[in-house]
Amino acid sequence: MLILSCKGELPEKKNAAIETPFPDENFNQEVHEAFFVSDLPEENEVRDILVEQENQVWIATAGGIFRKPESDKAWIPVIAGTERGPSFAVGQDNAGTIWLGTWDGLYQVKANQATPVSGIEGPISEITSAGSEVYALGPFGIWRKQDSEWVKQSYPIAKSVRDAVTDGEGNLWVATDAGLYHCSENSATLYQSIDELISCYARAVSFGPGEKLWVGVMGGVSVRDGQKLGYNLTAKEGVPSIHVRSVSQSPEGVMWVGTEVGVVRYFPDGSHSLLFSRRWLTDDHVNQVAFDKEGNAWIATQNGVSHIRKFSISLAEKQKHFYSELMAKHMRDPWICGMLRLEVPGDTSTWVNSDDDNDGEYTGGYLAMESFRYAVTKDPDALDKARKAFGFLKLLYEVTGTDGLFARTIVPTDWTQVHDPNRIYADRELAEALVNDPRYKPVEQRWRLSADKKWLWKGDTSSDEMTGHFMAYFYFYEFAATEADKDEIRAHVSKLMDALIRNNYNLVDVDGKHTRWGVWSPDKINRDPDWASEKAINSFEMLAFLKFAAAATGDEKYESEYRRLIEEEGYLENAAQLNHKNPAWKIYFDLTMEGYLFPILLKYEKDPETRKVYQELADEWIGAQTDGENLINSLSYSLATGKKVNVSQTLSFLRETPLDLVDWPINHIKREDVQIVHAPILEEIQISQLPPPAIRATVRWDKNPWAAIQGDPTQVREPVFWLWPYWMARYLELVAE
Repeated sequence: MLILSCKGELPEKKNAAIETPFPDENFNQEVHEAFFVSDLPEENEVRDILVEQENQVWIATAGGIFRKPESDKAWIPVIAGTERGPSFAVGQDNAGTIWLGTWDGLYQVKANQATPVSGIEGPISEITSAGSEVYALGPFGIWRKQDSEWVKQSYPIAKSVRDAVTDGEGNLWVATDAGLYHCSENSATLYQSIDELISCYARAVSFGPGEKLWVGVMGGVSVRDGQKLGYNLTAKEGVPSIHVRSVSQSPEGVMWVGTEVGVVRYFPDGSHSLLFSRRWLTDDHVNQVAFDKEGNAWIATQNGVSHIRKFSISLAEKQKHFYSELMAKHMRDPWICGMLRLEVPGDTSTWVNSDDDNDGEYTGGYLAMESFRYAVTKDPDALDKARKAFGFLKLLYEVTGTDGLFARTIVPTDWTQVHDPNRIYADRELAEALVNDPRYKPVEQRWRLSADKKWLWKGDTSSDEMTGHFMAYFYFYEFAATEADKDEIRAHVSKLMDALIRNNYNLVDVDGKHTRWGVWSPDKINRDPDWASEKAINSFEMLAFLKFAAAATGDEKYESEYRRLIEEEGYLENAAQLNHKNPAWKIYFDLTMEGYLFPILLKYEKDPETRKVYQELADEWIGAQTDGENLINSLSYSLATGKKVNVSQTLSFLRETPLDLVDWPINHIKREDVQIVHAPILEEIQISQLPPPAIRATVRWDKNPWAAIQGDPTQVREPVFWLWPYWMARYLELVAE
């Protein structure tokens, strides 16, 4: 983990950084466009793909040959009538002629019209060309084009032809189930032993940088130098599946290896990256990759065509894009920031606004983002929107009409679909729930009508909602609020804290009992064994709530209660166990809640001994996060301590995050280049390597990024997960303007 020390005390911006910020230089942003040929499965099974210089795309499918002009979305069938059928290959020679390999032979294309070539016996499954050489291959032989004639070759090779490549100098390499053949002057040399290839099932072959021969086989890729094996690429080197289906070199010298679990790219600098899932591919089973004149990839999959294009962009421009999406779609009355629901999974044209249990917390993150945007830019628009977000958090309190209680969220009364609708519990259901968790609280009426009849509000508010609120109050108070705004914050926080103190540090619902998770009472977390799992985190939370209330209001009673909980109830000792919880009690969610609160405690705690405890806790806490997977945690630590941490991971995340906000399902269990583990969270199924942003489910910072199965295609996440750390990084001068 990279740690760069900064002098001074935060959050005063003038001392926020000593090092020169990283310049906001342009980088390549990749985006995915999906194409489906038709409603027929066989026509979407794309076996081969070719892109002409004019960027017209040709594909061979199980249902025929199709082409798509550059400016069109629709695919046009090339061969009609009785000749139309299963197709296998498309190729182009150096004269620009298109050749098609189909079930009944070879076709030549002129003016987009296909004409059969006589004398060649179908099916033709592979076509390859280089220089003046063109070969057509199939189970019944190999034909070479000589001048205007096609001549059958007498190479004695296996009939199971899977791929072929020629060097243009009379040497032909053919991948077959029997192994790799080198054909030259009517002779063929077979390579199939394990000191020549990983296995004999060769499926793909292509020249790579330095004229090395890349051979995709069952088990990975064997990279050969002339007649010798150079090295192998297997799961250890990032190949996600033993089933390699294609190998292609891009114009930039990047090797794209298509497998049955996506496509992995090997870059000239020795790094590699995987693209898979519906975010990047119409299907994870990749059959071939081709490139257009701009160097963008066109990928033939088992269910359609994926176009992955790149364009140059800066972080500032990316911020504008995400902010535009946020304002256009994700803000709903009365200024709630939330996700969208897709009425047709994956179809963004069907989006509608949706509610979430944690609308308060997530709008709190939005409020933090606008506060940092204002701190950096002094744009009055940011301050105005921050006030609106704070107004919503206040409304959540006012709408309940209950002293000390705020709602999880609100929706208009005409909404017909909400999460967790009101319900009745049968005695049998309740018995099952209570045996499973004795702390379970059945809440039959989660949604209630507001007094003004404008809203339905959701109760049973949780401890994480309270934490998200206080995080937002702190950032608004310190980085954006005017004195008048601060007066509103003080008054609001006082109401919440006074009620918590009166209720022995429980969040009490309309039924007069604490909500299921709104429990910080010493009687519960210190003396009830069923609440032992919450002792460290809930003690830490309540100390932060009281410390903020004391600092913001100046009212001594909050500081007095803060000291009482430390001295009489051991809350500081409880909190000191944050990093040493029983493995069964660790949840990833808690890490983010802790990140919300360290800045409050390290900002306001003046007692040297108590502050030392928080500082050591924070150092140990961030020291365990060496992957830098949680930008909010890294940046919150930097803000609280003046030390920059995980800088490279932060900048990489900001650059590498996809623009696509659909929460596409990502199933890492299919991958063979990672292992299934139970770390860092014991009870969850995770993978051994942190997924990079490109193949991580759309982020919310309280979700476990190592989760083996992620995503829900019926929802679109709000881009605050990116905008918030961007503006924090700008404030901390990690990134230049």
